[in-house]
Amino acid sequence: MIDRETVDRIYAAANIVDIVGDYVTLKRKGVNYVACCPFHNEKTPSFVVSPSKGVYKCFGCGKGGNAVTFVMEQEGVSYPEALKMVAKRYGIEVKEEAMTEEELRRNDDRESMFVLNGWAAEYFANYLHRDSEGINVGLAYFRQKRGLTDATIKKFGLGFCPSKGDRMSQDALAAGYKREFLLSTGLSLVSERNGGLYDRFRDRVIFPVHNISGRIVAFGGRTLRTDKQVAKYQNSPESEIYSKKRELYGLYFAKKAIQQQNFAIMVEGYLDVISMHQAGIENVVASSGTSLTTEQIRLLGRFTKNITVIYDGDSAGIHASLRGIDMILKEGMNVRVVLLPEPEDPDSFARSHTAAEVQEYIRANEQDFLEFKARLLLQDAQGDPIRKAALIGDMVQSIAQIPDSIQRSVYIKECSRIMDIDEQILIGEVARKRLTTSGDRETDDFLRRQAAARQRETAQPQRPEAEYAQKVEAGSSFEALEREIVKYLLKYGHCSFDFKEGRTMVSCNVAEVIFSELSDDQIVFRNPIYAKIMAVYREQWELSGPGVEVPAHLFLNHIDPQVCSAAVDILTSDDNYVPSELWKRKEIHVESEAEMLAVGVPKAVTLYKSKVVQALIKELSDRLKDETLPEAEMNDILQRMNNYNQVKATMAKKLDRLIL
Repeated sequence: MIDRETVDRIYAAANIVDIVGDYVTLKRKGVNYVACCPFHNEKTPSFVVSPSKGVYKCFGCGKGGNAVTFVMEQEGVSYPEALKMVAKRYGIEVKEEAMTEEELRRNDDRESMFVLNGWAAEYFANYLHRDSEGINVGLAYFRQKRGLTDATIKKFGLGFCPSKGDRMSQDALAAGYKREFLLSTGLSLVSERNGGLYDRFRDRVIFPVHNISGRIVAFGGRTLRTDKQVAKYQNSPESEIYSKKRELYGLYFAKKAIQQQNFAIMVEGYLDVISMHQAGIENVVASSGTSLTTEQIRLLGRFTKNITVIYDGDSAGIHASLRGIDMILKEGMNVRVVLLPEPEDPDSFARSHTAAEVQEYIRANEQDFLEFKARLLLQDAQGDPIRKAALIGDMVQSIAQIPDSIQRSVYIKECSRIMDIDEQILIGEVARKRLTTSGDRETDDFLRRQAAARQRETAQPQRPEAEYAQKVEAGSSFEALEREIVKYLLKYGHCSFDFKEGRTMVSCNVAEVIFSELSDDQIVFRNPIYAKIMAVYREQWELSGPGVEVPAHLFLNHIDPQVCSAAVDILTSDDNYVPSELWKRKEIHVESEAEMLAVGVPKAVTLYKSKVVQALIKELSDRLKDETLPEAEMNDILQRMNNYNQVKATMAKKLDRLIL
């Protein structure tokens, strides 16, 4: 366990804008920063980062937390591991208290796999630079055949795996790493002959694959043999820490340059990325030979909406890759294409040109993807009306993927010009394709908006009711009611409201009302997270006294990440509510939630107590179903049920007064 003092230092040092900015491109908006949410797919930014509060919140999917919980979510690591990652970033030494045997047994398998991969990467790199085989075979290949400098080799952690079949596996076991993790990471395989381990990447140069935060999740190994029977590349299998459809090779090294230049270059292989970086072009990533996936596109979309795809001059796979680029269009990205001169590929082109020359070539030769696709397919269809008709269908399919209607319109016009076909025909085909393939209903939405606008113009303004983010009513669940009470406590616990008792107005403190009402009946919350928040608040409230605001950071930076997440969700639940400009213009006052404390607090507490009473009545009613119940016990239960029903009736009257 990490001691509390160290946890506090980590939270004090953590800059949430810097940390979140490593994963998504943030744009300043007033005092906050906004971005498209990294937790769900969206086109309009609803993800907000507040530097002053040190929290993030998505008003689309509801995710929220602080810098540490953000790292937890993004990296899929435990709370202690996220703390260590943030601490490492700020140079904070982490002091850990001794773990119990049970905690040691629960040690995260994922972390063990990360540690093993880290050891393996260092092992391969050391073997490349220090062992004669590594130097003569691997290092010579990188330096002489690929023209890589020692600085580049070190930057990307390139290495070499010994040719002796089981050397790395045996060395790993000798270093104390477990067989199960050698197998689960895919570093080792089981021999069918004797059941022993042997190295997956034996006699191959090694390319470590880093995730977005720089941790090694997998490896790629390239053989240097000319034997056609041997696969050119071997890659790590899918595992708990690696999913190839969610990783882009080189993104960890490229993300800063992508953000700065606001576009990413997509290439095919490891060495394409590495050579481009060495040439000074750093905004480059690769799908590493796999078909492009939606997850990879969305990952890249956190940093930019602009992608330039570079194809080899003699690439036979251009046609096959067009479908993948349709997926990029579907995610609302802008795609441009560069075709290198034959017989160049990005690796060879970067090695034979300066950074300025590469950049100038890209600027001079990049084409809009749809224009490129139309011209490419037209070459194949020249003089063949059937193939041209198929080409039009292909173009319609691509244009239909684009979510933005204005951009679709521009592309339709351009394709109409290039393919010499009536624009209206293309418009109709695109519309039909979107209706059948993407469920698009833009026309219906537009008509509904127009009708609603006309209705608003003709309607007389009425006084709106006060709105709650989540109204609680008599049928609300325990969890909803507990959340409502905690919300009043966290946001308004230090405030007071006037409550009419007979003819007298009494000033009541929110926290005092909540704690006295619940304590008098010895009621404890069922949800452990809300119960923990209540306990923390009460402890601080009793020290400070009524009317003193309890600091939000006690909850936002709580050692329990679930408490932190719940607190962020509650504290930001109404931040995106803005009173209608129409009511302001009509000079109609809309009561805020703070002004409704006199109704809201007593109502929430009373509804909750009524719910508790209902549960007790049900429990007693179930006991009455027992036919073997002694008469004395039955009478006692009936008497208690009668008492509870009287309490319930009293609460119902109180609720009627509150609602009226």
